[in-house]
Amino acid sequence: MTLSEYRVIDGHNDLPIAFYELCGYDLDAHDLSGSVPSLHTDLPRLRAGQVGGQFWSLWVPQDEHAVRRTFEQLDFVRRLVARFPADLELTDSADEVEAAIKAGRVASLMGMEGGHSIGESLGVLRVMRALGVRYMTLTHNNNVSWADSATDEPVLGGLNEFGEDVVREMNRIGMLVDLSHVSADTMRHALRVTSAPVIFSHSSARAVCDVPRNAPDDVLETLTGNDGVCMVTFVPYFTSQAYVDWLDGMRALAVEHGLEDPQHREQVEAMYGVPRPEIRLADVVEHVEHVREVAGVDHIGLGGDYDGCPEFPVELPDVASYPVLFSALADRGWSDEELGKLAGGNILRVLRAADDVAS
Repeated sequence: MTLSEYRVIDGHNDLPIAFYELCGYDLDAHDLSGSVPSLHTDLPRLRAGQVGGQFWSLWVPQDEHAVRRTFEQLDFVRRLVARFPADLELTDSADEVEAAIKAGRVASLMGMEGGHSIGESLGVLRVMRALGVRYMTLTHNNNVSWADSATDEPVLGGLNEFGEDVVREMNRIGMLVDLSHVSADTMRHALRVTSAPVIFSHSSARAVCDVPRNAPDDVLETLTGNDGVCMVTFVPYFTSQAYVDWLDGMRALAVEHGLEDPQHREQVEAMYGVPRPEIRLADVVEHVEHVREVAGVDHIGLGGDYDGCPEFPVELPDVASYPVLFSALADRGWSDEELGKLAGGNILRVLRAADDVAS
C-alpha cells in the first residue's frame, strides 16, 4: 500500500520546542519550505511521508512560566501555519481535518504535553481549547498536583478530586484526554472517570518494551470498551528492550563512577564497552502488531514523536519515513482498510466523538 488514498494523521511532533531551541521561534532563520537537516521535520519531508494531519506538541518546562510559554508555543504554531498557507491549515474538528487533507494541505492540530500547562486552572484549560488545543497529556515526566506521572514517585495513586474534575471538563469541552506519560494507575483512574474516548498520543506496548511510559496490556484491553486509540511511538527507549537494557547498564556505570553529567556520555560509553543496539523498523512493527492484537485494529494509530528525541530507528529517521512502515505492514498481511485505520481513520473517529459531545 502507498498512502495515496489514506494519509497519516500523526499524534505527536515536537517541532515547536525543537524550533525554539534551534532559533527562538524565528521563522526567518530556517525556511521550513526547504530542507532543514538539523530537524526531523520540514515541509518537503512531510509531503514525502504522506502526512495529512499533524498534532503539533505544545511542550514547555514544568516551572512557574509554563502557562505563558505554552501560549507562546501556541502562537508559534499559528504563525507557522500562516507562513505556509498552501501547505498547512489550522484545523479544529474532524470535518476540518478531512477538508484540509482533501485540499492537499497538512491539517495542523495542537496538543498540550503536560497538565502543568494549565496552571491548575480550569479557566486556562477552557481558553486553551477555545484557541484550538485538541488534547492535553495529563502529565509530562513529573507529577502535577492532581495526577501521577509514569516517571515520578507516585503520590496520589492516580488522580485526586481536582484531577477527576479536569478529565470531566476536558470531556465536556471536547478536548481529548491523553494518557501518554501518566502512571499506569493514572491511566486506569482516568479511564474510569472519562465519558469520552481517550488517546495515547505517543506510547507503545509495555509487554514488548518494559518501561513505565508504555501502556500495559490491561489498559490496552480497556481501549476496546472506551473506543480510544493508542498511537504507537518510534522513540528508541520506548521501542527496543535491548536499547533499554543497554542504556540502563550505561546509567548504572555512570552512577558507579560519578559520571552522571551528560557531558560524560561518550566517556561512559567507551568504558561500558557494550555495542549500542541498533533500533530497527522491526521493533516498531512488533509494537504496532501487539497493540493491534490486544486492543484491536480499531484502537491503534501512530505518534512518531519526531523532533522530540535525538535518534530514531534506522529505517525511520524522520517524518518522510511513514511509507516504509506501511509497506512493511502490508508485507505482513495488513489490508488497505486496516492500514487506513492505523494511518488516520481511528484518530479521526475519536476526534469526531469529541466534536459531537462538545457541539
